Amino acid sequence: MTLAWTRRRVLGLIAAAPAAALPRTARATGARVVIVGGGFGGSATAREIKRLAPEIQVTLVALDRTFVCCPGSNAVIGGFGRIEDQTVGYDALVREGIAVVTGKADAVDTSSRKVRLTDRTVLPYEKLVLSPGIGFHWDEVEGVSAATVRKVPHAWQAGEQTVQLRRQLEAMRDGGVFALVAPVGPLRCPPAVGERVSLVAHYFKTAKPRSKIVVFDAKSKFALQDLFEEAWADLYPGMIEYRLAESEGIVRAIDPENRIVSTDFDDVTADVINFIPRQRAADIALASGAADETGWCPVDPATFASSRLPHVHVIGDAAFVPPLPKAAATAVSVADTCAKAVVRDLTGAATADPRWHAGCFSLAAPRHGFEASTDFRLSDGRIAVDEATMRRTLVGASVDARQTGADKAEQWLRGIMDKVWG
Repeated sequence: MTLAWTRRRVLGLIAAAPAAALPRTARATGARVVIVGGGFGGSATAREIKRLAPEIQVTLVALDRTFVCCPGSNAVIGGFGRIEDQTVGYDALVREGIAVVTGKADAVDTSSRKVRLTDRTVLPYEKLVLSPGIGFHWDEVEGVSAATVRKVPHAWQAGEQTVQLRRQLEAMRDGGVFALVAPVGPLRCPPAVGERVSLVAHYFKTAKPRSKIVVFDAKSKFALQDLFEEAWADLYPGMIEYRLAESEGIVRAIDPENRIVSTDFDDVTADVINFIPRQRAADIALASGAADETGWCPVDPATFASSRLPHVHVIGDAAFVPPLPKAAATAVSVADTCAKAVVRDLTGAATADPRWHAGCFSLAAPRHGFEASTDFRLSDGRIAVDEATMRRTLVGASVDARQTGADKAEQWLRGIMDKVWG
C-alpha cells in the first residue's frame, strides 16, 4: 500500500545534504531522484532507476493512489470495457523501495533543487524527472473551458471523464447525434480519435442504430485515415460524417447548455458533445520553465535532459521530440533511456546508444484491429525512423488479420500495464 510511505517518512529519507557537496562515491549511494507523474513514463522510469541502482533514493509523485490508463479507455466509452480494468496501483513500486507520494507538484526551484507540492510538501532532489502528461488550451473555442467539462467532456485523460462520457452516451436517445471535436496536433495518441469514433459507432450499431456521429477535425487529415475509413464503410455505413477543417471549416464556438457546435459555415445541434481541446504540456512543465513558447518541453534526445533547466529530464507526452509520437509505448521506451542517463550521471555507469519503440494498436470494433508500429534510433543527434522495423496493417486485410490485430491490441495493453505496474 502506498500509505506505508507517509510524507514524514519520505522527507526523513531525503533530508541528507545536497549531492553537490558530496564526492561522486557518496552521490552514488545517497542520491535523490524525484519523478513527477505516476503514469506510464514516470512509473517506468522509477522502476528502471531502482533496478539499475538500488542505492538511489527514488520518490514518485503521483496525483492519486491509483492511475487510470488512457490506452483501452475508448473500449470503456464504447461499452465493452471496464474502467476497473484500466486502473492500476503503485504497490509493486513501493515493494521495490520506491517512495510514492500522493500530491500535485506546482513549483520547481532549480537553484536549490527542490520540488514543492500544493500541500507545501518540499522534496529535494539531485535529479528531477518530469513526466506530468498533458494540459489543455482552453481559450481557443468560445463557450468551453475547464469549468464546462461536466457538460462537454474531453475524456482525453482517463478516469472520471471516461465514465462521464460513457454515461452521456447511454442516456442519449436512439436517433440522436454524437459530435466529436478534435484538435490540431501535436496531441496524445493521434489514432485514438479514429478509434473513439469507431467504438462509439460500434455501441450505436448494437444499441442505438438510428444515431449519427459528426466529427469536426481541425486537421486536414487524421491518423490511420485509410484504415479507419475502410472499416467505417464496412461496419458503420452512413453513420459517420467526418468533417475536416480544410473543406468544412473550423469550430469557433460551442454552446454547452443547448449543445450546439458552431463552425465557420453552420451550426450543428447534438445530443452529446465530446470536445477535445488543443494540447500542451501539463501545468508543472510551464510553471517550472521546462516548456518553451510552443507549450511543449524541448529536450536532448540522447538523454531527455531538459534543454532549458539543469538537472531536469522531461519524458512522456510533455516532451517534444519529433518524430516520436506521444503514446504510452513511447513513454515506456523513453523511460529506459532517461533512467539510464540519470543513473549514469549519478554513478558514472556506462550506457549504450538509445533506441525507442512506438507500438500502436487501434480498434475499429472489438474484433477489428490494426497495427502501426516502428522503432526509432539516434542519428547525428536526431531521432530517426528505423524504416526496416515499420509494421502497418494493410488496407484490405483479411478478417483473420483484423481479428489478430484486435488480439494484439489487448495483449499489448495488458502486457505494458503489467510491465509498468505489475
